[in-house]
Amino acid sequence: MNLLAIDIGTTHAKAGWFGADGRTGKTAVRKTTAHVNQKGETYFDPEELWGSVASAIREVLANGETVAAVGIASMAETGLLIDRRTGKPRSFMIPWFDRRSLPQAEQIAREDPALSRFSKTGLHPSFKYGLTKILWLKEQDPQITFGAVWLSAADYIAYRLTGVLATDYTLAARTYAFRIDEKSWDESWIRHFGLKTDLFPEAVASGQKIGETRECGQLGLADGIPVAIAGHDHVCAALAVGAVRPQVVFDSIGTAETLMGIMPEQALGAREYKSGLSYGIHVLPGYGFWMGGCSASGGSVEWMRAQLGEEPLSYEQVIDLLGQATPGPTGIFYYPYLAGSGAPHPNPGALGALLGLRAHHTRSDLLKAILEGTAYEMESIRRTAERVTGTSIRELIAVGGGTKNRHWMQIKADISGCELYLPQLAEATLLGAAMTAGIGCGIYRGVEEASILSRSQQTEKLSPNPDHHAAYRRLFEQGYVLAGEWVRRME
Repeated sequence: MNLLAIDIGTTHAKAGWFGADGRTGKTAVRKTTAHVNQKGETYFDPEELWGSVASAIREVLANGETVAAVGIASMAETGLLIDRRTGKPRSFMIPWFDRRSLPQAEQIAREDPALSRFSKTGLHPSFKYGLTKILWLKEQDPQITFGAVWLSAADYIAYRLTGVLATDYTLAARTYAFRIDEKSWDESWIRHFGLKTDLFPEAVASGQKIGETRECGQLGLADGIPVAIAGHDHVCAALAVGAVRPQVVFDSIGTAETLMGIMPEQALGAREYKSGLSYGIHVLPGYGFWMGGCSASGGSVEWMRAQLGEEPLSYEQVIDLLGQATPGPTGIFYYPYLAGSGAPHPNPGALGALLGLRAHHTRSDLLKAILEGTAYEMESIRRTAERVTGTSIRELIAVGGGTKNRHWMQIKADISGCELYLPQLAEATLLGAAMTAGIGCGIYRGVEEASILSRSQQTEKLSPNPDHHAAYRRLFEQGYVLAGEWVRRME
């Protein structure tokens, strides 16, 4: 008996199977191709994306593996409109990072006091959310929403497998039209914008069966297999690596970086709002999560790679340069706001900055300062989360491409003072999607039983250097935080 997992990410779509008894099966990866039109707007082609997913499924099931359930995770805010009757796309799939709907986000922000909307959604105004994208589409074509339904990326793949229109709580919560305090669509808010409430699909708990496979024989899937929307990719990955205690925080490091922690479900008020963090529904029943991030973490490293040579430095050159840097803090403050700042001071207009440069600083110092700056930002989020939750965070579990750079990981441990764990797990989101579907579809009785899927993973541990931590702490508290208030006022 196997679990099939699907992960629709910003750069890749993946499929893989896991034996319900803990065996690790085959994984297939396909590129998620982002297209850019003449206006500079980015989009995914839904048919192309479905073709990639279908191809990946065929590859991993080529040997005739039987499947007991399917779990699908995806990037959170990416979505499209499809025709409710025919199932045909009404629009391209708009990525979470495309900024075309900034004017709509500003309009929405004027329609309800920020704290009032936050207490219902757990979110601060942003161009990323599904509602802003829908209003942008409606501005281009006033008729486009009639008879249509909005689906997130995972929802769309689930629809192609089952013919059922549905979403899960974690993805619904990223539309800005869903009340996380009531686990229901905010119908009066949706109507306020001249939209029909059936524009959004039924929302169910993560991992719950939404339908069964039909006419999927060409993929290697029999009819009648339960399909579940596992939900938000970061939340699924956190489950996979065991970041399911308040003292343990999940750190996903890619082009963007996200810090996420679990918390009991609770009402949100002014304290949570002022934290700048966003909040949502966890895949585990009875729990929520807090989240903060930096849009240009790994992106800052890529930017600096391109600046330090006529051709971008190779990753081997990056590691070699970092090895030449003087141990301990550089004394340079880098603010990684190439795409604006995130929590705890969200500001899409904030500008990046390098402060504290001296003539003796070298390329190695500049490169190391970039890593320090991204780690300082994560430290800001960690400390904010501690204050707002009243929990001491002593462990970080990190996954993603950035974990391959051990210099970076040691800097993160030194700045935070936390033990940093690096699971040797290539596909955390896929594994989390399988676990979530396994629990929701009744294959496992709970997270403890489902954790059989992750017990074989090896984990590397990095401990902070006490002397470096003390030095970084002084610089953070006496320099980075104070100067950051000035930097974020520059737009």
